[in-house]
Amino acid sequence: MSENRFIRAAALEEIEAAGLKAVQLEGKVVLLVAHEGEVFAVDNRCPHMGFPLERGSVKNGVLTCHWHHARFELCSGGTFDPFADDVHSYPVKIEGGGIWVDPHTVRDEIAYQKQRLADGLEQNLRLVMGKAVISLNSQRVAPEELLTIGGAFGARQRNAGWRDGLTIMTAMGNVLPQLLPEDRPLALFHGMLHVADNVAGQAPHFPLDPLPTESVTPERLKSWLREFAEVRDRDGIERVVLTAVRTGYSQEQLADMLFAAVTDHAYLDGGHSIDFINKAFELLDLIGWQQAAAILPSVIPGITAGIRMEEVSSWRTPVDLIELLEPVFAELVGGKLTPAGFGEKRLTTEAFEQLSDTLLGDDPAAISRSLAEALTDRIALSELSLTVCYAAALRVARFHTSNEFNDWIAVLHSLSSANATHRLLKRAPSLEGARAIWHSAMHLYLNRFLNAPAARLPSEASVTGLSADADTLLHELLERTDQRQQVEEAAAICYRYLTLGHDPNRLIEVLARTLLREDGEFHSYQMLEAGLQLYRELAAERPELAPTVLVAVARYLAGHAPTDRATTQTYRIASRLHAGEALAAE
Repeated sequence: MSENRFIRAAALEEIEAAGLKAVQLEGKVVLLVAHEGEVFAVDNRCPHMGFPLERGSVKNGVLTCHWHHARFELCSGGTFDPFADDVHSYPVKIEGGGIWVDPHTVRDEIAYQKQRLADGLEQNLRLVMGKAVISLNSQRVAPEELLTIGGAFGARQRNAGWRDGLTIMTAMGNVLPQLLPEDRPLALFHGMLHVADNVAGQAPHFPLDPLPTESVTPERLKSWLREFAEVRDRDGIERVVLTAVRTGYSQEQLADMLFAAVTDHAYLDGGHSIDFINKAFELLDLIGWQQAAAILPSVIPGITAGIRMEEVSSWRTPVDLIELLEPVFAELVGGKLTPAGFGEKRLTTEAFEQLSDTLLGDDPAAISRSLAEALTDRIALSELSLTVCYAAALRVARFHTSNEFNDWIAVLHSLSSANATHRLLKRAPSLEGARAIWHSAMHLYLNRFLNAPAARLPSEASVTGLSADADTLLHELLERTDQRQQVEEAAAICYRYLTLGHDPNRLIEVLARTLLREDGEFHSYQMLEAGLQLYRELAAERPELAPTVLVAVARYLAGHAPTDRATTQTYRIASRLHAGEALAAE
């Protein structure tokens, strides 16, 4: 180490007399500690929450912060307490009766903060995760690197498989480009803390090995996977999936295998299973398909342990929906509905709206028949699934607040499962996978009474008196969602903003902020992401219908705000610490 890097910090006798003393060295506040005949130098700022360590105490080589009792080994600065970070320590030498310190030493901050993010996930330490995410973002570490850490942890450390934590994290990863730059690390923080919450107290998953062969055809592997799914054989499915991954099958082939298995039964696990499979594929799109062997086994419990709707009375009585769909599915899988392969035609605007109205009706036979007729007319599978998505968004937009509060989740499930179906059909179209269109449509039918009465959609008459100024409307939306149950008011503001032709990107940023400032529940994240995906697609293809989707998003988020906002408080503390603020001085 170069001698000229050392700076005279204090007289030795002064520090020996004081025991602890903070000094300024090139813009840093360094704590000098005389203890057991040696002198140590560490950062004076406690890495946990910024309390001045000069107000702490030393005993047996351990420096203790008196605010939250974090303890640090004096020589290295290493902490004994997982909730605190290591404190920076600096080289010291004694020369000519003075204490000389090298305050220039630095650690590999990116590597350190990645490890701290992993530590925070393992120990479920929210402040640690918040500080790590903010630090890594400030150093321009790509979000995909953080998502890789969170995804690998969530998939391997939860034997019960993929659930809401990884779904939320992936949803936030998907919407990052649509957020304000300052909200992007906050969105990642939301994802990480939900992964940690989901894993806490869970048994880890011990991965299996692929089969010792590479000669099995995709068709044979697919048949095995479906057979194993039928008898709920998790291990068998995992070995099949890992074999397909190692053999190098494409993402379309992998999606097709899992899509077929998850649609062999009706609306598996209330639509969650198909949603989780889609999210796992979307996560791999974000972090890279080289992670497939680590991520994909996590979706298998949703296939093997999920409730099959043919076992649920609401799908059997008073109308037996399973029996109603059986002949349609026999023709669908047999290719009789599309004798010349998949259609590619789009619905006319009138036909799209007519089919949407049918989907929202009270005749399940008519719903099934309309979908089958459209397929026979060579309408594209993704066009049908998009129509179901739009109808599901209308269910949310027309959800009446006279319903029970928890019924919001039922209409949300219709949208999230329909959205997953649509995304998977665009990724890997198949007649087997197309069964999910009918499953989603039947769930939409079962929720029909949640629109009875139906809430009125905003209109020109309902927005009378609202400002025409974009900034004023966006500010009003934030204010309204700062109060409870401002559902119709938020919808009216959203409608007014869009019909005036203001920039929808700014509205999307504000809608996202209304969620990110809350202690969001699982389904709110799903609503935001599915709504934004559907809005973008409709805005490009059917722009006259797109505003209703953001109205639905605004209504749902307003119905779930405000909360205690403990998440925001933790994140704010982490941000202030990163900025060097003195929290203890207030």
